[in-house]
Amino acid sequence: MIALTLLCVAAVALLLAATATHRRWLELVSKPVASAAFIAVGFVAVGGASPLGHDYATRVLAGLVLGAAGDVALLGESKRAFLAGLVLFLLGHLAYVAAFAALVPPAAWVGGLAVAPFAVGAVVLALLWSRLGSMRAPVVAYVVVIGLMVAGALAVVSHRAGGAASLRIALGAVLFWLSDLAVARDRFVGKSFVNRAWGLPAYYGGQLVLAWSLAG
Repeated sequence: MIALTLLCVAAVALLLAATATHRRWLELVSKPVASAAFIAVGFVAVGGASPLGHDYATRVLAGLVLGAAGDVALLGESKRAFLAGLVLFLLGHLAYVAAFAALVPPAAWVGGLAVAPFAVGAVVLALLWSRLGSMRAPVVAYVVVIGLMVAGALAVVSHRAGGAASLRIALGAVLFWLSDLAVARDRFVGKSFVNRAWGLPAYYGGQLVLAWSLAG
């Protein structure tokens, strides 16, 4: 797991270098490698069986695979490619929502810190609304689902349902959430290496931490 994690980190470093220097070929190579690495971490972490249960493990693995598929889709630069990536990430977030629901029933997610991701999401939507155009409906759906994912992860921590892994679950979900803010800023406000410089490490860090949560 450690070797695969280091491989992912190295691939992300190359991906950042590719983005900064506009080396498209290096981006096309390094991004799939980084994504494949976090999937591999997840499968190795599960081994024979995850201490958090079969349902949690299979749903997190599904989320990792869907996230990697979304990464590949976003290598395209068209609106269609972006929409395909959005849908795949949406499905990945739903897989994580289902995974956290296997640890804490959704009825117990209400209240407390659960309000935070939805409040931030509402502010982000308000700021971007005039820029979204025909993407408003899918972006709103995405914001709602990722809010549910973060709320579920925070519920796992507050109920300590994941034991020692609960902090990994919360950290992974929050990092993934933060990376989506970078993607939104890059897509709807203005493309900039700054968005990638913090968004990519946050994304891959989040996926890696969620993959490591499978080990307990």
